[in-house]
Amino acid sequence: MIEFLSEYNIIYVGLTASLIAGLCTGFGAIPIFFTKEVSHKTLDTMLGFAAGVMLAATSFSLIIPAIEYGGSGIQGATITVIGIMLGGIFLDLMDQHTPHNRILKLTPNGERNNLTKVWLFIIAITLHNFPEGLAVGVGFGNGDIGNGMSIAIAIGLQNIPEGLAVALALIREKYSTTKAFLIALITGLIEPLGGIIGVGLVQIAQPILPYALAFSAGAMLYVICDEIIPETQKHSYERRATYGLLIGFVIMMFLDVSLG
Repeated sequence: MIEFLSEYNIIYVGLTASLIAGLCTGFGAIPIFFTKEVSHKTLDTMLGFAAGVMLAATSFSLIIPAIEYGGSGIQGATITVIGIMLGGIFLDLMDQHTPHNRILKLTPNGERNNLTKVWLFIIAITLHNFPEGLAVGVGFGNGDIGNGMSIAIAIGLQNIPEGLAVALALIREKYSTTKAFLIALITGLIEPLGGIIGVGLVQIAQPILPYALAFSAGAMLYVICDEIIPETQKHSYERRATYGLLIGFVIMMFLDVSLG
């Protein structure tokens, strides 16, 4: 597969991979056509698995390469620290200055009805899909298809339970099955935009590669810690979510080494 993809323009490969990863949100929503109820136990376990997958991809496909490309010893570590912190701060600032927080402020008396909560959740996921797409693009940007593939697989796997969570939340608010599916699908389609920007930037300016890898890692770590893991801890299934995380981590680690 890697040899086959290496024959194509790396920008097209990165864009396609980020598009497929984004479309996995729609794939994750497919079960709503067969059932309207998925237990919190199942969903929390799936989200825990997704967090583990993303954590492994962040560690082995972004942070370690960032250190290697940044130079040996202290130099590589310093560049990676800077990039990770910038990525995390960027996501934090985006959280503070984007529409989902303004919606919160406009709600009378600071109270949110269920539909508002659902749309806050959807907007947050959509916005956070951009740096995930960026991570896929950066992974391909230096021509390392194996590295890019492992990140794309991780993001795609992580998007499946996210798509299901979005669709189920809309179904509970009396949206039709088709509408819920389409909205879940659309939340992932911002990823190709991040993908093409990531792969394009690194192709144009190779020296930014270690910073871009570390920046993507910081953004991914922020999403894992701020969005996914807290969501798995709300319904008293923390142990299942934790084992889901461990399983997701070791599976993604194995895939990363196999592709690598």
